[in-house]
Amino acid sequence: MKAKGIITIDPHKRSGKPCIRDTRITVYDVLEYLASGMSSDDILAEFAELEEADILACLKFAADRERRLMGAA
Repeated sequence: MKAKGIITIDPHKRSGKPCIRDTRITVYDVLEYLASGMSSDDILAEFAELEEADILACLKFAADRERRLMGAA
């Protein structure tokens, strides 16, 4: 799973936070929903514009970011 192409960063949208494709839904939003106990199916039901690949891309993006942070320490 590649986050590239699914996760976009536009300085004019959501203050440059990483978003899913051309939506205003951020990676942080999806991670917060998952952390609060929502399932992928719950999120997909709430946001019809999202796909399973979008949720997986958010997880991949977060894992990659964590790996980069750990490498820098």
